[in-house]
Amino acid sequence: MRLTNVSFRYGRRAPWVLRDVHLELPDGTVAEVAGRNGAGKSTLLRLLAGVTRPARGSVTGRPAVVGYAPEIFPTAQPFTVSAYLAHMAAVRGLPASAADPWVERLGMTSLLDTPLPDLSKGSAQKVGLAQALLASPGLLILDEPFAGLDRQSHAELPLAVEEVRAAGGIVVVSDHQNGLADLPRTLHVAVENHTAELRATRDAAPREASAVIEVRVSQADTEVVLRKLRAEGYQADLREDPS
Repeated sequence: MRLTNVSFRYGRRAPWVLRDVHLELPDGTVAEVAGRNGAGKSTLLRLLAGVTRPARGSVTGRPAVVGYAPEIFPTAQPFTVSAYLAHMAAVRGLPASAADPWVERLGMTSLLDTPLPDLSKGSAQKVGLAQALLASPGLLILDEPFAGLDRQSHAELPLAVEEVRAAGGIVVVSDHQNGLADLPRTLHVAVENHTAELRATRDAAPREASAVIEVRVSQADTEVVLRKLRAEGYQADLREDPS
């Protein structure tokens, strides 16, 4: 995916928010966007997602399926959580059940009958994340996604980001909470002086000495146990029982 000479401003005589941005994001990339408040981070994310069109320049190579979770989820909509997710699944051409895995992983079951306007900030954030992830996006754009999340959903989100990357997708995140600090091979995009610059890859910290522990579980519990171990920061791999 590539941005070429991209410039944007909120009106013909308004000052430029971004100017002559050149940015290339290969498949399988996670890029963390950083910059001071008002530098244009959210504008850059909207341009990448296709929500906003550039005043000048072009965005090419955008994957066909885009998931976008804005910093503030628009709760002023006449839906319950369940109805909203079913509606978004239908927009994507998917059955309502497509949201079920994310409802479980993000701990949203108790919210399903809640009207969107009644959601707390953290609960609304979960709904925004679920709708962004339900269609297996090739491009995932997350604007301050960790704000207000509880422990379960905070632990699940890095796993979801890694799953998108492992499938060859592109993930771009603006994150003041530093929720992806332990994710290796994350690119850094600095937004300053009305432009965006790709900087050095942030490598993971050196690994401590490790040990391998074998745990046997029933086949029905495999996915649940794997998710729990990975959420706690452990490397967990599935191996078939030869017996």
